[in-house]
Amino acid sequence: MARVYNFSAGPAMLPQAVIERAQAEMLDWHGSGMSVMEMSHRGKEYMSIAEKAEADLRELMAIPANYKVLFLQGGASSQFAMIPMNLLGGRAADYIVTGTWGKKAIAEAARFGRANCAADTGVGGRYTSVPSQAELKLDPGAAYLHYTPNETVDGVEFPYIPEAGAVPLVADFSSSILSCPIDVSRYGLIYAGAQKNIGPAGLTIVIVRDDLIGHAMPGTPTMFDYAIHADNDSMYNTPATYAWYLAGLVFEWLKGQGGVAGIAEVNRRKAEKLYAAIDATDFYANPVVTECRSRMNVVFTLADSTLDERFLAEAKALGLTTLKGHRIVGGMRASLYNAMPEAGVDALVAFMADFAQRNG
Repeated sequence: MARVYNFSAGPAMLPQAVIERAQAEMLDWHGSGMSVMEMSHRGKEYMSIAEKAEADLRELMAIPANYKVLFLQGGASSQFAMIPMNLLGGRAADYIVTGTWGKKAIAEAARFGRANCAADTGVGGRYTSVPSQAELKLDPGAAYLHYTPNETVDGVEFPYIPEAGAVPLVADFSSSILSCPIDVSRYGLIYAGAQKNIGPAGLTIVIVRDDLIGHAMPGTPTMFDYAIHADNDSMYNTPATYAWYLAGLVFEWLKGQGGVAGIAEVNRRKAEKLYAAIDATDFYANPVVTECRSRMNVVFTLADSTLDERFLAEAKALGLTTLKGHRIVGGMRASLYNAMPEAGVDALVAFMADFAQRNG
C-alpha cells in the first residue's frame, strides 16, 4: 500500500527516511543483537543514542550551555502543571491566551497559584489573532510570562516574540519547534510535545535555563521536579527510550535538510502555496488575521459546509488524509510540519482547485 500525505495535527507524519532507517535497525541496532526498545536505558549502547540526540538538538537550536535539555514524558499537558510547580515560587504568573492550548495552560496554572491573564484574544469562543505588545497587561514582578507561539487547533501564530523584560519567558512550542530558527537565549523555558515536529508521541522536550531549576514548591511530586530530571540526565526513571531514539533520527534527518534554517524555507513555501490557494477563490476561507496565520496548522472552511464530507472523502481517495478540522473549530485543517513534503502540499492545492471548480 502506498504511503499517504498525512495532514494530521499529531501524531503526525515522520520523514520516510527516518521510518526506513528505524525499520532497518529494528531487530539489531548496530550489531548489538537487540532492538533499541529492548535496551537498558543505562547501557552503553543506549547512552550513546541519548547523548547524540541531545547533542544534535543542541546544535540544531544553538542551545546555550547554561540551559538543560530534558527528555521527559507526560506530554505538553503535564508541563501545564510542572511549570507553575517549579517556577511560581509563591508569586503570580502572566499568561497570554490566543487559543485552545493557552486556555488549558492558564486553567491548570490556576490550580497552583495566581495565574493572571495578560491578554485573551478569544471572541465568542474563537481565536483569530494575537495581541500586540502594547495590549499586554504585564506584571513586572511576575514569576514568568507564558505564551503559545503557535496554536495548533486555531491556526494562530505569533508574528513576534513577546517582550517580558526581566521576567522569564516560557513558551509552548509543541507545534512549531524546529520549524524555523529561534533565539533560545530569549526564553527561560521552552517545552514541546514530540508528536508533531520531533518524533512519535510519548516524549516531551523541555529546554530550561539553569537558574530556573531547583525552586519547586513544597509538596511537588519527585517526578514533577525539574531538578530531579536535570541531576539524573533525564533518567531518574526509565524514559521513553524508543521515542527518544526516533527523535534522534529525526534530528539527524533535519541536519541533512540544511538544519532549521533550511527546513524553514521549505515550510515558508508550503504555507504560502496553501494560503494562496485558499485566498484565490471565495469557495474557501481562512478566518485568521493575515499576519497571525500559522505556518504549521492551516485552518480553512468551505463556503458550503454541506460539501465538507464530500471534500474529505475525495481527498482521502487521493491519499490526502486527516484534513478534518478540530471538533472545537470545525472545517478543515492541514498541518504542514517539517516531515510533510512540498509535493504533498502541491497535491492538496491541485485537489482544492479541482474540487472548487466542480462544486463552486
